[in-house]
Amino acid sequence: MEHKIVDHLFRHHYGKMVAILTRFFGLSHIETIEDAVQDTFIKATLQWRTQLPDNPEAWLTKVAKNRTIDLLRSIKAEKNRFQKVTSGVSSIQLNDLFLDHEIEDSQLRMIFVACHPSLKPKEQIAFALKTISGFSTKEIAAALLTKEDTIAKRLSRAKKSITANNIAFDFPPPKELQNRLERVMEVIYLTFNEGYHSTNTEKLVREDLCGEAIRLCKLLLKKEKLRSGSLYALFALLCFHASRLESKTNALNEIVDIREQDRSKWHFPLIEIANRAMTKSSYYDDFSIYHYEAAIAFEHVKAKTFEETNWKNILRWYSKLHELQPTSFTLLNIAIVNLQLNELNTAKKVLEELRINDLGQRQYLYFGSYAEYYLKQGERDLAKNYFEKAISKTSNSLEKEYLRKKVERL
Repeated sequence: MEHKIVDHLFRHHYGKMVAILTRFFGLSHIETIEDAVQDTFIKATLQWRTQLPDNPEAWLTKVAKNRTIDLLRSIKAEKNRFQKVTSGVSSIQLNDLFLDHEIEDSQLRMIFVACHPSLKPKEQIAFALKTISGFSTKEIAAALLTKEDTIAKRLSRAKKSITANNIAFDFPPPKELQNRLERVMEVIYLTFNEGYHSTNTEKLVREDLCGEAIRLCKLLLKKEKLRSGSLYALFALLCFHASRLESKTNALNEIVDIREQDRSKWHFPLIEIANRAMTKSSYYDDFSIYHYEAAIAFEHVKAKTFEETNWKNILRWYSKLHELQPTSFTLLNIAIVNLQLNELNTAKKVLEELRINDLGQRQYLYFGSYAEYYLKQGERDLAKNYFEKAISKTSNSLEKEYLRKKVERL
């Protein structure tokens, strides 16, 4: 039980603590700070075995503050400062950094540091997922469909670049804001996707990652100068998807196809929030892929039954999305929608066009789509073969079981 609580708090507080300590110590000490925060949670795991504190969050905050003092002792350049921190004005300043609005401000600063142009795009995403959201190297590798050692190298290069370029722990100047915000939104989008379509071997959905992505999005929207049509559209997209999380699996932890999902379990307050965000997105001039993806998600949640889904509208939005940003994933979805419309020749043609290697760990969806195509053509043996290929390409046990049941029905 204590491990679950620590894991939960780690996910929700790791980024906060790293941001606060970085604001106090500076980015040059980022590795020491991460070690200190890790130490705090290790200490929690050990001490909470016998008894949980009355207020775990307050306990973590107190330990983090004490660890801050330990860090000051360990950094020779801070010796004189340490004497001032233990009492007086600097001590008050340190305590103030743990106030809610200061925590939020520190995290926003960290988000923009992660997306600094001196870091390469892939390094930006890896650093943000590690530092802001507390992802492990393995989780980042899964989210980005990359090897662990590659992610470790990216993180190392990012930290070296931050030190070499003397990057300030602050917001970007106005002329750089939009470019950095685009990178921030991509990080949030990827974070949510790893939660919503988890590559974890045992869990289909990771609500903690979905919640973290929504939290970061809300954090950005609190700052008026950061608001944009794209940011509101992204927030709407995440809320539309999150509204369906509970219905994606059943009580036996089995995947439930959208055709069979209990739509009464969809969280309609989240859908309303998403609708309001979409309305607000129209107040701005900018437009992005998030607008189209949110429109697609809306088509699914507004249908009272699977049969009432407006697949023609969905196909239109996917086509526009592909025009704006062509990807193999979008082509795959266009093929899947054509299968729903029984446009089988078109679906097969699209599947033949896309580059399967671009799909990375999601290649099983490609083979699954071909299986559905042959199933609709009445070629059951070929359908079975492609389902078997799909099974061999997925690492998620729930996905494997879902596909095996399809084979059994054949």
